[in-house]
Amino acid sequence: MKQMDVLIVGAGPVGLLCALGLAREGINVTILESEAGIVDSPRAMVYHWSVLAGLEKLGVLDDAMRTGFSKTDYRYLVHKTGESIEWTLDVLKGHVRHPYNVHLGQNRLAEIALRHVERLGNVELHWSTRFESLVQDEDGVTVEASGPVGVERYRAAWLIGADGARSAVRRNLGLGFDGMTWDKRFVATNIRFDLESLGHPRSTMLLDDVYGAIIAKIDKDDLWRCTYCEDPSLPEEGVADRIPDMLANILPGADSLELVQYSPYRMHQRAASRFRVGRVLLAGDSAHSTNPTGGLGLTSGLFDTYVLYEALAAVIRGEAEDSLLDRYAEERRRVFLEIASPQASENNRLVYDSGDPVRLEEDLRKLRRMATDDAFRLERSLFTRKLETPSLVSGLRAEEALVEA
Repeated sequence: MKQMDVLIVGAGPVGLLCALGLAREGINVTILESEAGIVDSPRAMVYHWSVLAGLEKLGVLDDAMRTGFSKTDYRYLVHKTGESIEWTLDVLKGHVRHPYNVHLGQNRLAEIALRHVERLGNVELHWSTRFESLVQDEDGVTVEASGPVGVERYRAAWLIGADGARSAVRRNLGLGFDGMTWDKRFVATNIRFDLESLGHPRSTMLLDDVYGAIIAKIDKDDLWRCTYCEDPSLPEEGVADRIPDMLANILPGADSLELVQYSPYRMHQRAASRFRVGRVLLAGDSAHSTNPTGGLGLTSGLFDTYVLYEALAAVIRGEAEDSLLDRYAEERRRVFLEIASPQASENNRLVYDSGDPVRLEEDLRKLRRMATDDAFRLERSLFTRKLETPSLVSGLRAEEALVEA
């Protein structure tokens, strides 16, 4: 049984980027992934300006920019009235290093991270290997996993659970995943059509209690994402049959669009009761799950990644006490519960539950300021910075410097 520094369960963007960050810090890493390769079903696709510095530090931003595209244009569109409120992120110029967001599919970012990981000599990745159980002791974690040759055992000083909202690692730890499940079925569709020729900006929040949707361009080849909701009591096996009618109402005029992929799913607002248990740490959707409206799920997961790999590397090298990881766990949980989840819930209400005309008009009064009030737009555009946890290692070094002084 081979001994490594860190074992990561899950080869999505969070798992792969954690591995990349640790490996670049000289830490030996093994990744276990139950799938045979990177999953390409419709998932996250927007990377807010605030996470781009972290991608740059990991060395993957240039590849992400070449694969995807940067953008600043947004629109709110009221389905019933046709009112359109357009705005941009141009107010960020001079305030932040990257005054734009980046669009590319989550699977593309994972592929980029994988290419970078594969260039390093201190990372092993085992596909088609399903985590089964773990046992901890004072010195590390022993994992049993089912792979192509049967059940195998892995031993590591630390383990990161990055295996998604249905995390087997979290369940094995016996942790609660408290919160709520939305009483609606989300349907994410990838479609191919030149929507810009119909006047669509590259991101639209369509506000309606029936035809509410998020419409956004994914890549440079006219692949778009349209995510809408339907009654979860409708039979899931009939989703494909209902898609054409929904898209015809959401995207009038796009008569010859190509449906490339679709994925129905339920969404949650949930957080694990703890993000650290002994030598096991949770990150990304394993630790917290949110509805996708506004793109705050993967944003939160990336901010987990940036602070975790740096802190864990410092602990492994003996530069920090492992109590630093308690700070990671406590702070990232707080940020999700107090900031990310409430805002994602509000975004969801605005887009998909705007049936009350009085409440909608209150919302629109605020949204109209996005097009006319630069100071207000800057304040709103800077919001995602609140989801970030500053480096715990830099903070620790600053504290040590003050003590020495």
